[in-house]
Amino acid sequence: QVPLVESGGDLVQPGGSLRLSCSASGFAFSNYWMYWVRQAPGKGLEWVSRIGSSGESIAYADSVKARFTISRDNPKNTVYLQMNSLKPEDTGMYYCAAATGYLPMQDRLQKERYQYWGQGTQVTVSS
Repeated sequence: QVPLVESGGDLVQPGGSLRLSCSASGFAFSNYWMYWVRQAPGKGLEWVSRIGSSGESIAYADSVKARFTISRDNPKNTVYLQMNSLKPEDTGMYYCAAATGYLPMQDRLQKERYQYWGQGTQVTVSS
């Protein structure tokens, strides 16, 4: 059983929208903070957004602020990332990850800081 499974990635034109989903299983999802991290082709990991265990403490990277919205549905064990006004620089593999609490910025790009890490879903923004 894979603890985190992302879906919703696709090829979309600039200015378009996508909603990513991350379904959790096998652990107490409602006890975990959830993070979205992405990796552009040939580049390192970039933190995108986070949400607290009860839906509080939401934050975004400056590069996606006002365009992306994170949310979670604890009864459904799912976290979402609504992405609007997509740009070519948003292209990459998007991963969701679970941690037992708040991670400072310097820890968010280290996979070993998370208790669970998904397999990723590909987002391509191109005309």
